[in-house]
Amino acid sequence: MNKISDSILCKVEKPARYVGGELNQIIKDTKEVDIRFAFCFPDVYEVGMSHLGTRILYHTINNRQDTYCERVFAPWPDMEAEMRKNNVPLYALESKDSLKEFNILGFTLQYEMSYTNILNMLDMSGITLRASERGEDEPIVMAGGPCAYNPEPLYDIVDFFELGEGEEMMNDVLDVYKKYVGTKGKKKEFLREISKIRGIYVPSLYDVTYNEDGTIKEFKPKYDDVPKVVKKRIVADFDKVEFPIEDMIVPYTEVVHDRIVLETSRGCTNGCRFCQAGMIYRPVREKTRETLVEQARGLVKSTGYQEISLASLSICDYSDIKNLTQELMEEHEKNKVGIALPSIRIDAFSVDLIKEIQKVRKTGLTFAPEAGSQRMRDIINKGLTEERILEASRSAFESGWSTLKLYFMIGLPYERIEDCAGIGELANKIADEYYAVPKNVRNKGLRITVSTSILVPKAFTPFQWAPMERMEVVTEKIKAVKESIKSRSIVYNYHAQKTSYMEAVFARGDRKLCDVLIKAFEKGCKFDGWSEYFKFDAWQEALKECNVDGDFYTYRERSYDEILPWDFIDIGVNRDYLVRENEKAKNEELTQNCRKGCTGCGINVNFKEGECFKGAISN
Repeated sequence: MNKISDSILCKVEKPARYVGGELNQIIKDTKEVDIRFAFCFPDVYEVGMSHLGTRILYHTINNRQDTYCERVFAPWPDMEAEMRKNNVPLYALESKDSLKEFNILGFTLQYEMSYTNILNMLDMSGITLRASERGEDEPIVMAGGPCAYNPEPLYDIVDFFELGEGEEMMNDVLDVYKKYVGTKGKKKEFLREISKIRGIYVPSLYDVTYNEDGTIKEFKPKYDDVPKVVKKRIVADFDKVEFPIEDMIVPYTEVVHDRIVLETSRGCTNGCRFCQAGMIYRPVREKTRETLVEQARGLVKSTGYQEISLASLSICDYSDIKNLTQELMEEHEKNKVGIALPSIRIDAFSVDLIKEIQKVRKTGLTFAPEAGSQRMRDIINKGLTEERILEASRSAFESGWSTLKLYFMIGLPYERIEDCAGIGELANKIADEYYAVPKNVRNKGLRITVSTSILVPKAFTPFQWAPMERMEVVTEKIKAVKESIKSRSIVYNYHAQKTSYMEAVFARGDRKLCDVLIKAFEKGCKFDGWSEYFKFDAWQEALKECNVDGDFYTYRERSYDEILPWDFIDIGVNRDYLVRENEKAKNEELTQNCRKGCTGCGINVNFKEGECFKGAISN
């Protein structure tokens, strides 16, 4: 155990990040378990403790009598400096033991710009960075999460990846690992055995060769018994899946999402062409209203939180949303527990729904039109007209809102400057809707915040073959948005271009990026998702020294015939469907929501669990 002295904690910002001991934390006797597992979140405590997946897997793994799962977060630079100065290795919050004392380290990959934090966390623990050089007595390093759908840039850092949903897959892996606990020289045998588990990818068991132009020539397993294709894993009976109730940890310090998060469904049927989550999390599966009401009741009792956030990719598409919110309100309103819907559709029904649930606690309103022109909304398959956007906005203003956040993307495939100018023009029209509402009806103080992010074309989306927009063009598009905004009530925020560039390099990259990642870490890169610590010049130096061209991954259009770094993964959605959707985007054609009829993505054919609405309740 590492004793963290008060003299260290007194010198750092937010010492509660590093002490553990929170309400509902799980404590086990380390001598009574066979396997010690450290769940590692490569970002600061407040971000990691807001991640529902961390909480679910903490609960799932600790439900095993033979395993103890503890939590580890990336220390903020002030704490890291104190730890290194005082020779304190990175430790788990529960036992305060160094990561070197664990059997398995599990990293969640939520954002490409957190990869250097993985290296820093290993380095602070005295663990070898490269998997190929890591000794038998060092922990096994695994990773999962949405970024694992292109695992190749981490191929020589991570021993194995879990692709898909981890609740059942993790237990399968731990069942196998238990056979190898205490044996020496068996890491390769363990990795070979788990490679046969559906959803497990072991990079060391595959060879990759390249063409002269830098594209992939061949990707193949080294052995006949290693699968050529890694098929993602999903939980079939989502209504019965384990969910933390009694052991939902309540942090001592404020975190990003400081509330109950109730997962209503997984998957999405809207088919937005830019959205990776909408493809990789198919098929749609829902929990019943009865299950959710019971879970909410237990969570309010065990945590004392005063807000329940209903979570899914598109919460208003939950089949029984009206009855669910009504029942939760009736049960919890008397105790001043509010309901929050973080991701709503842009329509009058959604506004009416959110108006009803805000009797307890008023929150802000956020709409995501994604694109400023009808042409671009059709290209990305948003299925949203300007008329609907303005109608929903007016409904919101009439219902008492005067603060509105609008999210858009720029740098979309097939986008023109005038499409970006349309973002500001649409915001102006929304402001006009506010002033069209009588003064005695609307609230004072209109404030519209327009935010634009830069599209990074991601794996397993119809835009995966498209080039990213060049930085100089993005600059012109940002200028077009600024110049098109006329109302003084509109504030415009935009995302840093250089960060998006590096995100694209790793989101679309191959194994050659692993050396770049290690080189950048050696140059001091970490917390790259935080603007105050992002060092673009260091990244450029790392790319140059490793003889890797970042533009090759970001700005190059791929042909449909090219082997992509992630093509060995089967997410259940057919490649032909993605090609078809990209061609429809070029022609500005819409594809209907799957709930109105099957669009032929392949998930219901390729997965036995893929009956898209199994367990969903009809309205």
